[in-house]
Amino acid sequence: MSAQPALLAAALGAAERGWHVFPLTPNTKRPAVHGWEQRATTDPARIRRCWATGPFNVGIACGPSALVVIDLDTPKSSAARPPAEWAEPGITDGTDVFAELFHRAEQSVPDQTFRVRTCRNGRHLYFAAPAGPVQPNTVGRLGWLIDTRSAGGYVVAPGSVVDGGVYRVELDLPPLPLPALLLISERSTTARPAPAAASGRISDPAAWANTALDRECDKVATTGEGGRNHALVGAARSLARMVATRHLTRTEVENRLTAAAQAAGISDTESARTIRSGLEWGLANTTAGRAA
Repeated sequence: MSAQPALLAAALGAAERGWHVFPLTPNTKRPAVHGWEQRATTDPARIRRCWATGPFNVGIACGPSALVVIDLDTPKSSAARPPAEWAEPGITDGTDVFAELFHRAEQSVPDQTFRVRTCRNGRHLYFAAPAGPVQPNTVGRLGWLIDTRSAGGYVVAPGSVVDGGVYRVELDLPPLPLPALLLISERSTTARPAPAAASGRISDPAAWANTALDRECDKVATTGEGGRNHALVGAARSLARMVATRHLTRTEVENRLTAAAQAAGISDTESARTIRSGLEWGLANTTAGRAA
């Protein structure tokens, strides 16, 4: 089967499950249309008309599909190491961190759900969105190399091809209800507690920097079209202060912001340029940065 019919079949297959789909630019993760969440559909006729015009990859809009997808990533480079919080034997990627998260809570790992192997050998775990508060899209808040996609977010559907890698169904089961341990509304608003300040002094600068990193990345990941680049450059400029004071490394900031930009639908080329520009401006305009 050639690429175009195969991708049409992938889009129709996702729609048959009740998941709302929209086209992604061929061979990428980027939306091919504006207003993708509003235009995502399960209508077979609309899907056929769209995919008749090109070999589009398939995006699944999580909000309309009533899904929360946990994205378990792999390190961007072989030199990447987990932060101290997750630096334990056997932890090398997001799948390991996810398992450890549940082991620490003395709960079974909820991996018997619809599961997709991504183009970079990571995993997407699909869960049914809970009733109540809308779950936010997050980057690294649950743990190292763990992101979440919910309302306002999307995932690349199985059958899509990015950089020669294919997204494949690894386990074809109905999505489980989202486990309580993964409910962001029932957790701290950040992965680490915000440090207390006394007399205008920050009691734990490292925790403060990591809290800022979480918040800035979440902000970028959840910003809609029209404001994404502004949010990204603002985050890079703000986090440059922590790089200048050595509470965060430049590589850590670049990696986290790149993942957040991908979640927001910004191309890798554009995000790299924007992040570099923001960090360099921030370093040039920070006293510690100029001194360094």
